[in-house]
Amino acid sequence: MSSDLMSAMSAAASGLRAQTVRIRLSAENIANADTTSTTPGGDPYRRKAPVFRAYFDRESNAQRVKVTGEREDTKTPFVEKYDPSNPGADAKGYVKLSNVSPLVEMADLRDAQRAYEANLNVVEASRSMMMGIINILKT
Repeated sequence: MSSDLMSAMSAAASGLRAQTVRIRLSAENIANADTTSTTPGGDPYRRKAPVFRAYFDRESNAQRVKVTGEREDTKTPFVEKYDPSNPGADAKGYVKLSNVSPLVEMADLRDAQRAYEANLNVVEASRSMMMGIINILKT
C-alpha cells in the first residue's frame, strides 16, 4: 500500500516540475509579448512552449513526465505594423511584432496552474494517507 502511495507521490512530483516549467515559459512569453526586433527587418521574440515526454520509472513504479526542452512557435506568423520610426523597421517601414497572444498565454497559464494544483493535491492526499498509516501502526 505505501508503495502505491509513493508511486502516486512520484508521479505527482514530476507533474509539479513539468507545470512549473510551463508556468515559467508562459510568464516569459507574456513579458515579451510586445517586443519588436532591435535590428531592421529582424525577427522579434518568438513564443516558446515546453516539450514533455511521458515515461515509466521502474524505480518508483510510476508513470512520470519529463520536460525534454522547449520549442519555438514557428507556425504562428508575426504581425506586421507600419512604424517607420522604429529601429526594427524594414526598408518599407514595417516592423514585426511578437507572435505571442496574451489571451492564449493567460489561458495556458490558467491551465498549467490548475494542473499544478491537482498534482499538489495528490501529494498532500498521499502524505495524509501515509501519516494515517503511521498513526495506526503506532497504536
